[in-house]
Amino acid sequence: MEQTLSLYKIFNTVAKTGNISHAGKELYISQPAISKSISHLEEALGTILFIRTSRGVKLTPEGKLLYEHTKSAFDMISQGEEQLKKMQDLGVGEIHIGVTTTLCKFLLLPILKEFLHEYPHIKINIECQSTADTISLLESGQLDLGLIIMPHSNPTLEFYPYIEIEDIFVCTKQYLKNLKKRYPADEKKPDIFRDANLMMLGKSNVTRQHLDHYLSTFDIEANAVLEVTDMDLLIDFAKIGMGIAGVVKEFVKKELESGELIELPIPFSIPKRTVVFTHHKSIIKSNALENFLDFVKQNLL
Repeated sequence: MEQTLSLYKIFNTVAKTGNISHAGKELYISQPAISKSISHLEEALGTILFIRTSRGVKLTPEGKLLYEHTKSAFDMISQGEEQLKKMQDLGVGEIHIGVTTTLCKFLLLPILKEFLHEYPHIKINIECQSTADTISLLESGQLDLGLIIMPHSNPTLEFYPYIEIEDIFVCTKQYLKNLKKRYPADEKKPDIFRDANLMMLGKSNVTRQHLDHYLSTFDIEANAVLEVTDMDLLIDFAKIGMGIAGVVKEFVKKELESGELIELPIPFSIPKRTVVFTHHKSIIKSNALENFLDFVKQNLL
């Protein structure tokens, strides 16, 4: 096929220039080699393609028919090469990213804003679902990249650590003040897991599961838990004084700095977790994905 394509390219160039000498200069091939290639193609097709004239060569009716098709084919190849070069020059591409709604808002959106400022021609597709679903889609090749909490182990995925996050409990100063009023004067500080209105994400959420694990490890049982499906709502409920919320510290940084929320001391230590970008180890990374991963490495939090 490669040899046949070469013959058609030579034929197409001779037909376009109408001169074997000119075609040779354009293709950097000697005139005898071009004449030989045309003869081979005519023998393979069983027809005469050119008639020699005093000014060069002229297409036969059969040659004209073939040229219409080869010209169209090589024009399309040239257009494809031009489009590809344009894509490379502009950094055109597409990336499919899987992420939870919470990680998308608090971590992915900020870096996407900066990335798209530098690479405006890359299209980003976001699929929001649970971490388990994101991992499943990565393993089946339906996603290019995922932003997830680092799993304990997964031999099929490659990980790029992005940021460490810390789980804490927060409330307003007024809520804590009101909570203390419920306790006898001889108690130094309230037990937030005994009587407080404790607010946490739903049990299917990895953050909730992480907190539940450490609560159970220290034999702490929360008596009253209000389950919320969204981290934003959880933070908003805490801000209006509804109770004490189990949140990610990095997601309430602004509220902690302003004093709108305060971090409560707890009688045990919760290990930090690592948020990672991840893709399947066998994936063939596109230029767009390579650019994004390089950008992430340069902007680690």
